[in-house]
Amino acid sequence: MKLKKRLLGIGIISLALITTACSGTGAGGAQGDEWKPTKPIEMIAPAGAGGGWDTTARVMQTVMEKEKLLDKSMAVVNKPGGGGAVGWSYIHKKKADPHTLFVTSPPIMFVPLNGQSEYGHQDFTPIAGVIADYGAFVVKKDAKWKDINELMDDLKKDPQSASIVGDSAPGSMDHMQFVKAANKAGVDVKKLKYVSMQDGGGMSQLLGGHVDVYSTGLAEATEQARAGKVRVLAITAEERLEGETISDFPTLKEQGIDDSFIVWRGIMGPPDMDPNAVKYYEQKIKAMLETEEWKAQADKLGWTENFMTSEEFGKHLDEEYKLFEELMKEAGLK
Repeated sequence: MKLKKRLLGIGIISLALITTACSGTGAGGAQGDEWKPTKPIEMIAPAGAGGGWDTTARVMQTVMEKEKLLDKSMAVVNKPGGGGAVGWSYIHKKKADPHTLFVTSPPIMFVPLNGQSEYGHQDFTPIAGVIADYGAFVVKKDAKWKDINELMDDLKKDPQSASIVGDSAPGSMDHMQFVKAANKAGVDVKKLKYVSMQDGGGMSQLLGGHVDVYSTGLAEATEQARAGKVRVLAITAEERLEGETISDFPTLKEQGIDDSFIVWRGIMGPPDMDPNAVKYYEQKIKAMLETEEWKAQADKLGWTENFMTSEEFGKHLDEEYKLFEELMKEAGLK
């Protein structure tokens, strides 16, 4: 009897230890509050100031701090170069560091596909999808083109007749969203004149008269359109968007070009991040998207909420990679 009682006691203790271990901070832990940052968080924008990654990072920083959502401060750090490749190389060296995050979008597919980066989405940890943005094709207010069809007609006659600037590398997002639309319009896209301004200086080049067309994100076009300095020839949304100023921007589709392009943006971290740190950030991002401050900023910038959990975002990235691989093959850029 004494032996049976001892064995029973050992069994109860063992079960208690197993239960405690399973509810701890192991890889399968579901409690995001089991991990908290112990030092300031670096939010990397893998490009210069003023572009879509930088804008997203800084709006997130502002809202997170104003709403006191994080347990430590967040600093935005720009790492421009290589269409994102310089920033990704920096982040990859931070393996398993839960205090380094970065904003990502389609270039995490395009840049590796065109051979400019050894790192792609599969080399990092997906944390959450955040927004859906759209592309915009912009010219100076006094440009000769009054709509996108006038520009495409000129490019069909001579693909070199207008220079297109973007803040991404050749074969990356700003370039490819224009290539995709021009291809649908019947332009020989392999002959287009694309100028890359990876320091975020595309708008300055346009306003200075050094280039003819700026292919960018909707948010980057809106401010100068409000100021009356540029004309938005088309945006890549499926239909017109609501909001001050942006409701005036025509879509490609309503002008007869059967094309659209969603510029999703999300947050990733270095490889091998602690799953509980991922859960922490995933929950904080979801909470951020529900604040009135975020909604006001998103409305002003023309962003649509596009929240995805870490798992959903990872699957989305894999699916997008396949689509973009086909697009680049069609354009002769892979």
